[in-house]
Amino acid sequence: MTGSDEDPRVAGLRTAVSRLRRELAALPADFPDRGIAEDELAALAAMASGGSPETPRLRGSLLLIAGAIGSVSALKRALSEVRQAVELFGEPGL
Repeated sequence: MTGSDEDPRVAGLRTAVSRLRRELAALPADFPDRGIAEDELAALAAMASGGSPETPRLRGSLLLIAGAIGSVSALKRALSEVRQAVELFGEPGL
């Protein structure tokens, strides 16, 4: 059970990242940038567990993950869920 004051965006991010991590771990295929994807997913998980993640850092991790696994069709849906969860944090200040 989560705290009543928890940001629902953070909970959604944590759920989406967890799913993508599980699906990536279950993927038998190895590819050159798998380590990058795993490291950035771990970073996103840490940010989500820390409370209020920084939008620019979230977006940077998302770009690295998408670049690393974007062509792996088996992960397309889970990656899309992570992208949607990151987008809920809004546009970074310009």
